[in-house]
Amino acid sequence: MLKQYIAEKADLIDQALEEALPANTGCDAVLIEAMRYSLFAGGKRLRPILLMAAADAVGSKGERFTSVACALEMIHTYSLIHDDLPAMDNDDYRRGKPTNHKVYGDALALLAGDGLLTQAFVTLLSQRGVDKGILCIVVKEIAEAAGPYGMVSGQVVDLLSENKQIDSDTLKYMHQQKTGAMFRAAVRSGAWLAGASERQLTALTEYAKQFGLAFQITDDVLDVIGSSDKIGKPIGSDERNHKSTYVSLYTLEGAQKLARHSVEQATCALEIFGEEAQILRQLVQYLLARES
Repeated sequence: MLKQYIAEKADLIDQALEEALPANTGCDAVLIEAMRYSLFAGGKRLRPILLMAAADAVGSKGERFTSVACALEMIHTYSLIHDDLPAMDNDDYRRGKPTNHKVYGDALALLAGDGLLTQAFVTLLSQRGVDKGILCIVVKEIAEAAGPYGMVSGQVVDLLSENKQIDSDTLKYMHQQKTGAMFRAAVRSGAWLAGASERQLTALTEYAKQFGLAFQITDDVLDVIGSSDKIGKPIGSDERNHKSTYVSLYTLEGAQKLARHSVEQATCALEIFGEEAQILRQLVQYLLARES
């Protein structure tokens, strides 16, 4: 059920992304090519899928909101392009392919990220069939999650923490912002678009918080015991970059235990929902078994 849902929704998102950012033969063709290179480099489309699954859980059809879903994927992709740059993590590979700056150079990669971030809001505002007031709430939700009080803030803490031993509170804050903020925005946006009640929104917010934590912990675990072929980049990058992780702070076994606890908490948060939230339950359980 989960594999089929992911495959169907990923195909839907890819089709919508093709429409939102078609290939270009004009004077900006190289820029669009660089943007599309990373956008279609084989991402899991997890954030758009979470948005759709959250809307499904509330009782709507998540596939109605493809424009908002595409905007989330564009923002996520921009963050990866910038994160891979020499001034940041200086990674050579992403999803098994050379990183954007390795193909197009640092300057164009920087601009490709900028282009995706700004085009995301054009795409977001093209969403049809949604009350304008609700769409404004969603725009604010996503902008805050992507900005200086969300993902960017977490990235800054990450940079300032290199070559330092940070405590667990700093590590948790960093990843709540850098990774967790966009997961929360995806789930909460799906809830808002579907007309969630306050009770449903509160439950889904807690789910998203625990999902983001579990995702980051398992990401840290994979950087130690994962396969570079499946992850799409060399493992051990956190250690090489002298970064504190859940594994370095809690040991491998301790990190795996923390991940299981977060998955349990996320599942408990969905108790007010019935079968309509089954995909959300399966998605968070999948984190414990993921290989990439």
